[in-house]
Amino acid sequence: MRTNSVLVAALAAAGVVGLAGCGGESNPAPAIPEGTTVTLALMETTDIHANVMSYNYYALAEDTSLGLERTSTLVAAARAENPNNVLLDDGDTIQGTLLGDLQAATRPIPCAETMAVHKVMNAMKYDGGGFGNHEFNYGLPLLSQITNTDFGIPGVAKPAGTCGGPAFPLALTNVTGVASGKPIVQPYVLLPRTFSATTPDGGKLDVKMNIGLLSFVPPQILEWDQKNLAGKVAVTGVQEAAKQYVPELRAKGADLVVALSHGGLDPSPYSPKMENGSYHLTSTGIDALLIGHSHLIFPKGKEPGAAALDASFAAFPASAKIDAVNGFVNGVPTVMAQSWGRRLGIIKMTLAYTGGKWVVRPAATTVESRGFKYTDGSTVVKADPAVAPLVAAEHAATIAYARQPLGVATDFEMSAYFALAGDVSAIQLVNQAQLDYVKQFIAASTDATLASYKNIPVISCSAPFKAGRNGPSDFTDVAPGASAAAPVGLQVRNPGDLYLYSNNNLQAVKIKGSDLKAWLETAAKQFAQIDPARTAEQDLVPSYGTIYNYDVFYAENNALTYQIDVTKPVGARIVNLSYLGKPVADADDFIVATNDYRAGGGGAVPGIDGSKTIIKSPDANQTVVSNYLAARGAASGKVTLADNGSARSWSFVKTATAGPVILRSAPGHLALARSSGITAVTAEGALDASGFAKYTIDLSK
Repeated sequence: MRTNSVLVAALAAAGVVGLAGCGGESNPAPAIPEGTTVTLALMETTDIHANVMSYNYYALAEDTSLGLERTSTLVAAARAENPNNVLLDDGDTIQGTLLGDLQAATRPIPCAETMAVHKVMNAMKYDGGGFGNHEFNYGLPLLSQITNTDFGIPGVAKPAGTCGGPAFPLALTNVTGVASGKPIVQPYVLLPRTFSATTPDGGKLDVKMNIGLLSFVPPQILEWDQKNLAGKVAVTGVQEAAKQYVPELRAKGADLVVALSHGGLDPSPYSPKMENGSYHLTSTGIDALLIGHSHLIFPKGKEPGAAALDASFAAFPASAKIDAVNGFVNGVPTVMAQSWGRRLGIIKMTLAYTGGKWVVRPAATTVESRGFKYTDGSTVVKADPAVAPLVAAEHAATIAYARQPLGVATDFEMSAYFALAGDVSAIQLVNQAQLDYVKQFIAASTDATLASYKNIPVISCSAPFKAGRNGPSDFTDVAPGASAAAPVGLQVRNPGDLYLYSNNNLQAVKIKGSDLKAWLETAAKQFAQIDPARTAEQDLVPSYGTIYNYDVFYAENNALTYQIDVTKPVGARIVNLSYLGKPVADADDFIVATNDYRAGGGGAVPGIDGSKTIIKSPDANQTVVSNYLAARGAASGKVTLADNGSARSWSFVKTATAGPVILRSAPGHLALARSSGITAVTAEGALDASGFAKYTIDLSK
């Protein structure tokens, strides 16, 4: 039996939170012989981020490394291998591409329509799903509509009638309404299923099992989406919420309890405020853990030539009991299926009927994060031909929207291929737009406090959001081939390539020089500590998992400069920090233009926790960038490399190394590095298992 989301919502509203069984059955189920076994596959997608098609709307090009249309092929194969199966999604589903933005913000879909990503998920017959932090980006009214759920929050009204949404039930375990104190979505779902079992004598038997689902989001949603959530919802720590509801699920007949946790693995001591608290769910009585948020692969891929484990996993202490090869955390089978539909998590577990209940057999459980090349390590699976027709109209509308002109041209290519080697061509314009906005905001303000800040220097920071986090195709590259002789006209799609997160709103914080130094030290954590005497190869950037935290700072006329000494340990890398040619003192004042994520504490910058925020703009950073570009177009018709893409505020402290230092980036761009003046990039090496080229970085230049 497949549950209907509308039915589940109605039962939840009536006080029946989960479905305990099919009901209405007059014949009792046959007795299950002791020792009968069921082999079941729990399948997971996570962080789809509206990547329905294998297509990059920012580049207007096919991208066969991503997309639900290919995930659907993985699902079909896994179902054929495992007739007993359940397909689940771990959130961050609706936001992340121009398609998602178009349907949720630019031209919001009406109640009667269903988001493209949900259309495809419905066709794929998902069994259940959870929420991620990005579900809240477009606000609670839109989320209420597209999930067809009344949150019970004053002032947040779902449109009357039945809205288009997932045809599968959703759970959200750790978010409650402030006014009601009750969960805004049913905190768990109980899925009654009939599976084929094997009796001890080898016979076949159909058995009924109840699978319980829990879903957790990071507590930081209250900071990241403060404008949407403040005063409306509260978030409980993942461990506290699980301890409340796991026993309730068991009491209602759950034979298997599965946690959908939108958070990564952090084995440090537990805190209810942890962003990546999934590790600590393993002590709450769950049977399986499906995780996300970090966009990483766990466990290590099993296909030939699979990429190495991310450095963050490889660094876990043995005492944490995290088996990143076989996929177990404290003995609990755990999987993370990367992001963008690029992998399918599969926990294949065997349960034995023992003492009147189903008991998981860990020794007969395997975990796989299966990618598009799982068959032989090189052949990409074909797209499911049934998917494209489902969303053909939405796909075409997004392409047409992406191609609309901005009214400004550029004489340089804006890329992030070598942003971690000092290239600012994809970052400077963002910083200039943010800085200009804040200066004008303060100048026009009638607020006495803001007016008193008019003589404080305004600086700006932004990160290379698309710089390899999601693979070698995930780099900002606006106007390839643009030059002074052949300028390229910019389009609506380009601001989203420069500034990925359409949900971020511009904010400004007032800080001291000591805060600035600490902020820069936090950003410099992205780099490895390089040993100059080591002859073996060293990665300059061990992991791209948190590349969005690598803030690059800028002041008008490049008045702020600093260096990074990668031979030093974390916290002692920033040297020669100066403003207008003078060393920055701890007591110096600065105003920093940034986004609400960072200003509110995202990225864990010391002292930047919302308490220093002086401007909360109603405008999205992406919109600020778009408007700035349009203004440049109205003023001069174009942006230029000299004025908008070559002010490198930072550099490495020159260091000679005995062995090679490498930077992984998309292949084929050595000439771009040289033409952009990035002299530290000296050679392009072979591809690694993930498809990145290993560029040689000469830190002595």
